[in-house]
Order: sequence, then C-alpha cells, then structure tokens
Amino acid sequence: MFPQEVLKNVFPLLEGEDLAACMGVSKQWRDIARDDFYWKCQCAKKWPSVCKRNKPPTETYYKMFQTFSKRRLNRTLPPPRLSFENLEFFVDIWSEDKLIYSGLIPGVAFETGIDPLPSEISSVLRMFLGRHDFMMLVPAEPRFAIPLNETVSVSMFVARNDSDKVARIINRSVFEYIDHSSYRALAFEYLDLSPYYPFISGVRAWVSLLFMDVNDGVLDVFGIQLDFCDVADTRDEVLWLLDMLDWK
Repeated sequence: MFPQEVLKNVFPLLEGEDLAACMGVSKQWRDIARDDFYWKCQCAKKWPSVCKRNKPPTETYYKMFQTFSKRRLNRTLPPPRLSFENLEFFVDIWSEDKLIYSGLIPGVAFETGIDPLPSEISSVLRMFLGRHDFMMLVPAEPRFAIPLNETVSVSMFVARNDSDKVARIINRSVFEYIDHSSYRALAFEYLDLSPYYPFISGVRAWVSLLFMDVNDGVLDVFGIQLDFCDVADTRDEVLWLLDMLDWK
C-alpha cells in the first residue's frame, strides 16, 4: 500500500482518464482521488478559465470533468412523448390523376409491420426486410398494381389523436426511382419540422412501394414502407422525429 504522501504527489500529474482509473484500485486510492483539488487540476489543463472563479461552475470540478471531458456518443434517448397508439397515417397514391390507393392506417399497424411476409417475394427483398430491428411497414390492403409507363405519386399525413393536430410527411412526391434489384419504388420529400428546431434541416422521409415482380410492365405492390434513413433507426428515434414535425 502506497503512503498517502506519495499518492498525493502523483495524482496531480496524471491525466483525467488515469486518475479515474485509480479510483477503482482500492478504497484508499478512491478516497484520496475524490479530493476535488485533483479534478480542479484536470479542468485547469483543459479549460483554464473555469478555474478563475472561487467555486466550480458545476457542483464539483469532478462533475465538470466527467460531464464535459469527452463527447457523449450514442446517448440514451428519454422516453418519447408520442406513441404509435395515438397516431394515424393518411396515405394516398395516384397513377397520373387516378387515385389507386387510399388508406387510413393506425400507427400500431406501422409498428407491427408485415408478419408473415408473403412467401412469393424475392430473396433479396426478404433479406432487406429482415435485417432491421425496427421498420415502419404495412401491407397494402387491398393490393394494387402500378404501370411503369405512368407517373405515380404519393401523399402521407399523420394525425395525433391526443391533440387533434396533423403534420405533413410527404405530399404528391413522385416515385422517380424503381430499384428492380431490391423490388422497391421510392419517393422522398424533406420534412417540415417545427420552428422550435430552426437548426435542423435536410431530413428526408422516404416512402417505398414493395412489389412482387414486374409483369407486362406493371408492378404488383404488396407493402408500403416509411423510412427516415439513418436519421431515425429505432422506434424511439422515429417517435421523437415525428414529435418534431410542424404540427398544425
């Protein structure tokens, strides 16, 4: 066991990460390393100005160092304020000016997905749909077909049952890209977020039509997917993003 005088002379020379590791060695080391003087030394190395006042900006210098010394990545989100039980989605799809699909979809249906998947879908699409833990996906009921030689567009709005408010997700956007390798037709639009989030922009909502195959120039659609790409991958992330929409 090292004498306290030795530890007290060594601890101010350590980097913060090493000093924190010392706290796990023994009770003696922990009790000494808890002295806020050593953490004031650490803060002085990184942010000299915070030590110019008579007391630390936070409760202790230790808390200051632990909170701000490293960039926090993959932080846990607080529980979302929205739930899929309180949401409804309005989906309309046109081929040219002819309405070919119109659905009022409960939020829980998007959360549940398609289970089981149709047996006749391609292995590539099956692999794509199976690689995500969470995916907003609903069956197209009734199923419909879209001709490749016509312009097909989609609108999607979402309503909150708890406040009688509506937000736009996508409005008459065209399915300009058909990925024959993954059996998806895709349309997108940039989200309108609330003015409370003025520094966030460029978030795209994607609507994909999932189809079986192309027969005689017609896509046999069996599912509809809503996706926010890498911005929101988990259930809670999606609900927080929807909460940030410009609700009217």
